Amino acid sequence: MSKHLFKGQTVVITGASSGIGRALAYEFAGRGANVVLGARHEEQLKSIAADLERFGIRTAVCATDVTKADDCRRLIDTAVEHFGGIDILICNAGISMRALFDDVELEVLHRLMDVNFWGTVYCTKFALPYIQQSHGSIVGVSSVAGLHGLPGRTGYSASKYAMTGFLDTIRIENRRKGVHVMVACPGFTATNVRFAALTADGSCQGATPRKEEKMMTAEEVARRIANGIARHKRLLLMEFEGRATHFIKKFSPRFLDMMFYKVMAREPDSPFK
Repeated sequence: MSKHLFKGQTVVITGASSGIGRALAYEFAGRGANVVLGARHEEQLKSIAADLERFGIRTAVCATDVTKADDCRRLIDTAVEHFGGIDILICNAGISMRALFDDVELEVLHRLMDVNFWGTVYCTKFALPYIQQSHGSIVGVSSVAGLHGLPGRTGYSASKYAMTGFLDTIRIENRRKGVHVMVACPGFTATNVRFAALTADGSCQGATPRKEEKMMTAEEVARRIANGIARHKRLLLMEFEGRATHFIKKFSPRFLDMMFYKVMAREPDSPFK
């Protein structure tokens, strides 16, 4: 895949201060793109931007809470003011959770929907006219949990399903306008999103029950997302578990329910125990 494919294009990334978002910033910068970074942690964004600018990369930063429509509008306006338009929007900002629905407070589910679903809606709403003009791409970073219900993650699965349904519809509505829409589904990834996952009462989990060394790195996820955009893929499944979930669900969803339950029940400190 050519390293210069995105040269001169403008890429807007939410959740860009850490994890997959940060890795995406470096991946697209390495391929010659202008990068516009949005996240709540402005100082971290400025640090990333300063590092990229040392290598001649053009950047812009906008402190963005994706649960606020006005913040999302400012992020898009920042990209247009600095670079004249937008070629790629990557809706990456997201949070997770780990609790049984029996126990979880409803506010936790609202929080998941606000960040994962409404953050995608807001950014897409304001970026879409520019993406239509450039015949560009909109990407939602979803999850295997957006393909099949993940026990212990009701709010997370619901928000990712909602994101997928929204983006699939945007694709259909824009099929004659040259807009590419991709839903990217990483598996469990070695990022801090699991440490910040919300528990039943809305507090942060603070530790991950899974082994980091067995997970795909954020950098590998970013590389695959960039390649998926280049190939105009609709659905990007990155690991065996994602591809297997997509396949098995078509033929034996009941078996998949059983397997998902067993896998999540085996986690250390599983809420099923």
